[in-house]
Amino acid sequence: MENLNEQLAVMEENLKTVIPLEAYRLLQQSLENLQQSGVANGLQVGDQAPDFTLKNALGSEINFYQALNNGPVILSFYRGGWCPYCNLQLRALQAILPRFRELGANLIAVSPQSPDNTIGQQEKERFGFSVLSDNNGHVASQFHVLYEVPEAEKNVLQGFGRNLLEYNATNRWILPVPSTFVIDSRAVIRFAHANSNFMRRVEPEIILQVLRGVLKDGE
Repeated sequence: MENLNEQLAVMEENLKTVIPLEAYRLLQQSLENLQQSGVANGLQVGDQAPDFTLKNALGSEINFYQALNNGPVILSFYRGGWCPYCNLQLRALQAILPRFRELGANLIAVSPQSPDNTIGQQEKERFGFSVLSDNNGHVASQFHVLYEVPEAEKNVLQGFGRNLLEYNATNRWILPVPSTFVIDSRAVIRFAHANSNFMRRVEPEIILQVLRGVLKDGE
């Protein structure tokens, strides 16, 4: 069975067949520039994770520190339900969710999409974890993973009919770098993965290994 990044690589190859070669080249250069800038490299292992409160798909408020009272939290920032790479990752996380819970951990996914679009995604996918709306990217900014979408990436998105101003119900072209944090009950970040290339994600099995290590340390 293919792992997550092997499936993502197939998706990337398909992308190359549906956009002009020059557009793909500019997109890759744009993503590399973002990575090198360090603008959205994320909080690091050992950093204290900030508290936040966001609404889930049903409109209920979820407080992050309260969630930590029940054990470690896997916090995953994703671009939105319109992003096929994100959907592939979220489905992979859903598949391994029972194993996370066996270790006493909870999973929270956060995106800048509007609450209405979050509801639509939750109804379609039936995720067993909280999917929260970070409307203006405030929480992503606190975790240092928010960036202004560069022109090359914006052009590709618009070519697919993706208007983030409408989808996110905001007046800014902003996105989080796809990123995953494992945070212990003391709100200390024990694992951090942020990659400006949205076609690369952390493997769920790696998250599982990190959680086992957190438990060995007496979490």
